[in-house]
Amino acid sequence: MLWPKLLRSLLRPDHAATTPEPHPDTVAALAARMGEAAQARLGRSLGILVVEAGGCGACAAEVRALEGIAYDMERFGLRFVTTPRQADVLVVTGPATRNMTEALQRAWEAMPEPKWVVAAGDCAAGSGPFQGGYAVEEGGVGAVLPLDLVIPGCPPQPSLVLEGLLALLEAQARED
Repeated sequence: MLWPKLLRSLLRPDHAATTPEPHPDTVAALAARMGEAAQARLGRSLGILVVEAGGCGACAAEVRALEGIAYDMERFGLRFVTTPRQADVLVVTGPATRNMTEALQRAWEAMPEPKWVVAAGDCAAGSGPFQGGYAVEEGGVGAVLPLDLVIPGCPPQPSLVLEGLLALLEAQARED
């Protein structure tokens, strides 16, 4: 019967509303390290271009949560940009669909050096619920662009995205 199932779903607690808040000390420590790494590597703030290349949009929402009140990464030099010409990092969320392949490649080519590509979420990494679909490139974003970092999760938490970006900057600084 439909009615009992509907009633159970209405009375069940909403799991999305009970997500744990990030610990303020952890966020502050990660953000301070991120600002130092960006200044040491680039001499300025880190510009991030987020491209949703198909999928459900949850990973893009989690990445964009970094500019919200809980993280407020702008104050530490982490800024989201709207054009590839200002971007240092291309964060791709969702599977690389066939209709987004050319757009991803053009965005990558328009970015100035040094530049990095980050696949955020399981779909961008080549797995996830969209794997094997007729409109999805096999292998995820790595089949379209040279990947520097893969952040797992469906969707990954904003703190995990921040840790991944920090690890990428620190690894690049060690190589230099």
